[in-house]
Amino acid sequence: CVYMFALAAAASAAAPLESVDGAAFFEPFSSDWESRWLVSKDADFQGTWIHEAYTEPEGTPGDKGLMVGNEAKKHAVSHLFKEPIDPKGTGLVVQYELHMKKDLKCGGAYLKLLTASEELDHDGFKAETPYTIMFGPDKCGGTNKVHFILRHKSPATGEWEEKHLKKAPTPLLAVGETHLYTAIVGADNTVTLLIDNEEKVKASLLESDDFTPPVNPPKEIDDPDDKKPDDWVDTAKIDDPEASKPDDWDEEAPRLIEDPAAERPDTWEPDEPLQIPDPTAEAPADWDADEDGEWEAPLVPNPKCKPSGCGEWKRPQVANPAYKGKWVQAKIDNPAYVGKWAPRQIDNPAYYYDAAPHDVMPIGGVGIELWTMQDGILFDNILVATDPRVAEEAAERTFSARKAAAARLERGDGWLGAASFYLNLAAEYARENALPVGVAVCAVLASIVLLCCCRAPARAAEAGGGGVEGEEEEGEGEEEDGEEDGEEAGEGDEAAEEAAEAAEEEKPAASTSTARRRTRKATD
Repeated sequence: CVYMFALAAAASAAAPLESVDGAAFFEPFSSDWESRWLVSKDADFQGTWIHEAYTEPEGTPGDKGLMVGNEAKKHAVSHLFKEPIDPKGTGLVVQYELHMKKDLKCGGAYLKLLTASEELDHDGFKAETPYTIMFGPDKCGGTNKVHFILRHKSPATGEWEEKHLKKAPTPLLAVGETHLYTAIVGADNTVTLLIDNEEKVKASLLESDDFTPPVNPPKEIDDPDDKKPDDWVDTAKIDDPEASKPDDWDEEAPRLIEDPAAERPDTWEPDEPLQIPDPTAEAPADWDADEDGEWEAPLVPNPKCKPSGCGEWKRPQVANPAYKGKWVQAKIDNPAYVGKWAPRQIDNPAYYYDAAPHDVMPIGGVGIELWTMQDGILFDNILVATDPRVAEEAAERTFSARKAAAARLERGDGWLGAASFYLNLAAEYARENALPVGVAVCAVLASIVLLCCCRAPARAAEAGGGGVEGEEEEGEGEEEDGEEDGEEAGEGDEAAEEAAEAAEEEKPAASTSTARRRTRKATD
């Protein structure tokens, strides 16, 4: 029973994850994904989406994701939450897995957390659908980075502005590989990006050098009306008017010259070639000079060249002591230098200071909106939460579990190794969930005991109607018992006959031959 339960638990552990405790949203893209997601009906988005499995070897059998289905088309799909997710005071975590079935040359592979507003359309994603955070890889031309873009509303002007993370990491997009992308917006206004659970970038929403433009604008800005005076000198160095090129300065002198002190070695062979025909080589037996032409032995290095060298001897190159290069006039301080000019500063009319930019607008849904030249981009296990530990636990049960199982298969452990992995995973699950697992085990054991108890009387009744032979064997057993009892009690022939008659009355269906044997034994 325990063994069967372990196998069942292992199968359950190996199955794709369906839900995550503590997550505000989790999407494993199971077979009924279309009941939760809406493909855009907007005319700009003509691309299709495919429910597709991972590239083999699959670490989690039956696991599938949502894949971009067309090349050179715009794709959009979205899911709207029943209730908006408000990360105020807690922060926000978004995580998903990305599997590449083709080489991404130009396109995006990012998610958008949609802003909860009246602009969200239940008919699907549109080009003007507002988002709060855009996160994920983008590659095309000179761009190859993991975007993190925060749309922030100015409390001073009410305008929305995109704040781009400056030090964006490089994505991992190898064909056939799956990678985990995680973005954590902390309640301390930090932004942490992880790839495969490894921290790549940590920035602050309050630091002006971490985002462009800064989340909080500067207090002062350049005065647009201030102009540099025409007589302003901002050249710090000028050519020395008294400097002149020396008469012996030869700009044409080469950097290297032949070494005048070098001499040809005595063992040098000037008349010997560097290569000679191989003296040990022979023409193939099937070589036909008429058809193949005259056979020539392959060339090999000339052994006479080994001591010093062969052929024309040339002097080695050495540095030219007369080389000076191009003459450049010396620089001196500019006596007219005023300094570097900069416009005067004025108060920034758009200035504000948001002390808690991590309190982003409530999230109303998740969208994938891409324009890509390649298909085969597969999304899976999208998670939105407010606690990073929830994302870590989900990653252990999805990304890490699949990666470990796939590694076992690639090493050649086969399905036996994968089964061992999932049995260990089931054991760990049992330890972490002792109460529900114990209840399940007891229920299974109780079912087996009940089944056995119900089947036992039926088997006994079936055995009791075994026919004449069974009765004969039972009668013989009873005869032996009677014989032993007669010997111990010392009873005579009369008692034995009475016992025989009583035995025949108890077994009316027994054969006459059996009765005679009983009587004879009792008489003896």
